[in-house]
Amino acid sequence: MSWLKFIFDEKSVSEAQSQFTFNRRSFVLGGAQLSIGALLASRMAYLSIFENERYTLQAESNRVNLSLIPPRRGWIVDREGKPLALNRTVFRVDIIPDRVKDVPATLDALTRILKLTPDERDRIERDIDRSSGYQPVQVAENIDWERYAAISIRAPDIPGVQPAQGFARFYPEGAAVGHLLGYVGAASAKDYEKTKDPLYVTPGFKIGKEAIERVMEPSLRGEPGARRSEVTARGKLVRELATRPDVAGDTLKLTIDAGLQAYAARRLGENSGAVTVIDTLTGGILAMASMPAYDPNSFSDGIGQMEWKMLSQDERRPLVNKALQSLYPPGSTVKPAAALALLAAGVGPDETVFCAGGYRLGNRTFRCLGRHGTVTMKRAIAKSCNTYFYAMGRRIGYDKIAVMARELGLGAEYPLPFTTQSYGTIPDSAWKLRKYKQAWTQSDTLNATIGQGYVQISPLQLAVMGSRIASGRLLQPHLTGPVANANALSCTAEHLAIVRDAMSEVVNGDGTAGRSRLPLKDIQMGGKTGTAQVRKIAGSQRGQNGAWKYRDHGLFVCFAPVDNPRYAASVVIEHGLGGARAAAPVARDVLTYLFDPALAMTTLLEMEKEWGGDINTRAKARAASFAAAPTPAVETTGDAVE
Repeated sequence: MSWLKFIFDEKSVSEAQSQFTFNRRSFVLGGAQLSIGALLASRMAYLSIFENERYTLQAESNRVNLSLIPPRRGWIVDREGKPLALNRTVFRVDIIPDRVKDVPATLDALTRILKLTPDERDRIERDIDRSSGYQPVQVAENIDWERYAAISIRAPDIPGVQPAQGFARFYPEGAAVGHLLGYVGAASAKDYEKTKDPLYVTPGFKIGKEAIERVMEPSLRGEPGARRSEVTARGKLVRELATRPDVAGDTLKLTIDAGLQAYAARRLGENSGAVTVIDTLTGGILAMASMPAYDPNSFSDGIGQMEWKMLSQDERRPLVNKALQSLYPPGSTVKPAAALALLAAGVGPDETVFCAGGYRLGNRTFRCLGRHGTVTMKRAIAKSCNTYFYAMGRRIGYDKIAVMARELGLGAEYPLPFTTQSYGTIPDSAWKLRKYKQAWTQSDTLNATIGQGYVQISPLQLAVMGSRIASGRLLQPHLTGPVANANALSCTAEHLAIVRDAMSEVVNGDGTAGRSRLPLKDIQMGGKTGTAQVRKIAGSQRGQNGAWKYRDHGLFVCFAPVDNPRYAASVVIEHGLGGARAAAPVARDVLTYLFDPALAMTTLLEMEKEWGGDINTRAKARAASFAAAPTPAVETTGDAVE
């Protein structure tokens, strides 16, 4: 019996232990299950309460597709409201891949109707492969009405093809405003990386790429519209929900005179150069033409490889805004500034210098343009006598002349809406010591006084100098914004009158620009011619012949009317051989346009007949000739003065 009891007791212990172990495991498992349940409940509560808005938006975004509508760009207009850059209606064709039943057959039909090239078709196929199904893929933009109508008629038979109307930038004056306004183009990958703005990858959207279009981009762009569409989980379009219209950009009003701008560009003809005209009452820039130039319409529509090659290989540099970015020795056009400095330093206007054809400094002779005999200041300006300014410049020192040149606007940078602007050099003794660690010499004084040596200026600065001499005030050139009051120059009214009278003699007396008098009754122009060397003269050699790029530049600065100046201008003709020969006649016709547009246009039209037509006609002829000619070797040497 004892062994039975032992067995029973042992069995009781084992059952108790098992029961205890079972209860402990149940507790642990139950606790774990309870904890997991609590975590799940907490997570569900968090998602349903605290994250409700987030996931509701995500679910909505999966159901609703938002497509941006590119905004209409703000117009750019001239001082009278005439459009310089506007938006015109264009026709385009897109494909919505999700609606296309047979992509190859659809592309075959589009290729046949729109006459797509193999490259264009390959691009469309790649875009379709990368698209999201419901997003439109551009097939063709800016197509003519005939092709648009052909697609519209056949649209029911070509599912997924969507003809549409949009807006594209248009510049009525074409190349005449190319450097002034710049152009627009599709945003690059780099542009998108900077902003991550989805508008940058929207078909049809373009941003400012150069000049005013680029700098004024924030105000010109406008606000995009939006189109909401309901789609399935796979991106299939269900229905259109709502559309919010875009908000057009702001209209930008410039001080430019559209007619004058176009005339100045056309009057430059086949020359390479720049014309700048300034209102002497306000400092507003009325025209700033640089030719030759690119047509901004070509860039905005997508310039072809041949046209780009033609522009980039042209030695006249049509891609450079010469009015702002090119620098030239001003030559004798700075003599009015030197004269004002001489007067301020105490040199009398009737003091004389004898010119025998040059000025001797040590064992070197600095040549004059002629033998002028005994000359006063007025005579020296009228006949552009270097000898007078050599002698008087050496007498007072160039540092005083530099101060006056800077006060008149030379060597300065102005707050204009352009990304690049060259401001040149008005040197002095401190500048040379700082830059070259060399002392200023008497030879430096003689060269700088007549606008050679280290002196370099831009056509805009030359026009500013003319406007300040004409007005007697520190006018600030501007294209936009309110007119700021301008302080008076440090020059006395008497000194300014002396210089203006001398500049009148240049044109209306027996001066260097006598052939460029205005063909107008009772209106006279005052000015100063200049010829700038582009390379060192050896012996009797001058830059009046040889290769085009080695010829002298021609410059002219002027104002009119002489008795009550209203306009000031500068003209620079690259390698034009001289100011009197090349630049002054252009200035004469440009200022004539301001007083008698009909007369000026009659003169221009006669000239254009000899040149082969207007800007667009000559550009087409040049493009045809370039396309037919064998590929020329690219010359990499640049202009010696720039």
